[in-house]
Amino acid sequence: MNVLVVGGGGREHALALQLAQSRDDIHLLATPGNPGMTSVAECAGDVASGGVPAIVAFAWEREVDLMVVGPEAYLAMGLAGEARERGIAVFGPGRDGARLESSKVFAKNFMAKYGVPTGRFETFDDARRARLYLADSAREFPVVIKADGLAAGKGVIIAKTRDEAISAVETMMEKRIFGSAGDSIVIEEFLRGPELSVMALVCDGEFMLLPAARDHKRAFDGDEGPNTGGMGAYSPVPSVAPSLFDEIREKIFRPVMNGLASEGINYRGCLYAGLILTEDGPKVLEFNCRFGDPETQAVLPLLEGDFAGLLVSIATGEMDPDLVKVKDMFAVCVVAASKGYPGQYETGFEIHGLDSSGMVILKTDDPAVKNAISRDERIYTFHAGTFMKDGKFYTSGGRVVGVTGVALSMGRARELAYAGIKSIDFAGMRYRKDIAMSAALS
Repeated sequence: MNVLVVGGGGREHALALQLAQSRDDIHLLATPGNPGMTSVAECAGDVASGGVPAIVAFAWEREVDLMVVGPEAYLAMGLAGEARERGIAVFGPGRDGARLESSKVFAKNFMAKYGVPTGRFETFDDARRARLYLADSAREFPVVIKADGLAAGKGVIIAKTRDEAISAVETMMEKRIFGSAGDSIVIEEFLRGPELSVMALVCDGEFMLLPAARDHKRAFDGDEGPNTGGMGAYSPVPSVAPSLFDEIREKIFRPVMNGLASEGINYRGCLYAGLILTEDGPKVLEFNCRFGDPETQAVLPLLEGDFAGLLVSIATGEMDPDLVKVKDMFAVCVVAASKGYPGQYETGFEIHGLDSSGMVILKTDDPAVKNAISRDERIYTFHAGTFMKDGKFYTSGGRVVGVTGVALSMGRARELAYAGIKSIDFAGMRYRKDIAMSAALS
């Protein structure tokens, strides 16, 4: 079976590893891939830079049986639809389904239409009207202002005051720092409560939920600093009772499936719901049309079975959820980032502490940690922003690597993840020291 993974970050590395481990008959391809993926996949170079036609042509030439699309931008550009027209099975929604992520206006209107719980909102395509709305003396703050289109995860501003909100509108709609993504905006109420990430594998109205995860978005310990793409994650979330998980299934995902059917959208892929657990129950902050990052690096290591077969069954319209089972274990992922991230940062620094395949070399005298791989426990290293030159690894992104510990308890998984992250070093490296701390203590 020839499988192509499109993308080259930590999420795609986790997908590639899970696919490679799931069965013996796979030849795995990746574009562009990354140096850490070369031990399980043939990295075919940056075919993806040629856009959708180049990826589809490459997949056709290499007789790809399954394409797994990681980044949202390619889904929004219609990669899945064009590949399917060539007879290639794709795990990933078409352009119409991808609008749940590529257009915040579409997503919010969709939720309102089909009764999916979310925050109160208004949409605007004119900056003057948005300013008038915010100037209303009865308006409560903070508010959340979102650019309509894709903005590399940066198109959301939490405005604590009216002045901050008006400035955000001007920044998006008039200064156009996000380009056409800011042509329209959403202004919505600020919801309070702990956040939760839940991913579903979806096949034409049928779906199965993966274990819930909790992302750590803020750059610094104690949830301080600017929002990032994610500094770490853990799964499952001990505080999420089965009754809450059932509520999320029936009150959030079920109405979405009904709505997709009503709109005539055949969705085959992953649907990610970013939720906030309010006093009134779970509500949707956002939908993504692909696997979350870094949540994927914590969730996929908890799965066992024929993951590749499951994705094929979804891509071909006959989902078989029994192909995969969830292990009764815990996973914690900690991200090593470049100094300055998510703002400006420098790259090109040598990464120390990785072996020739890109996996972490543990530097610890704790025999229990050193012997982890001899039992059911594991330590994984997922590359997110690296390149290789003359046999050495160097930094190439804001998030550089994610180290995931998997164990029978949250505390132990956390111990393994931090043993791994402390074994890595590069100039300016930083990481949060409180990932999954509260969960491990609960």
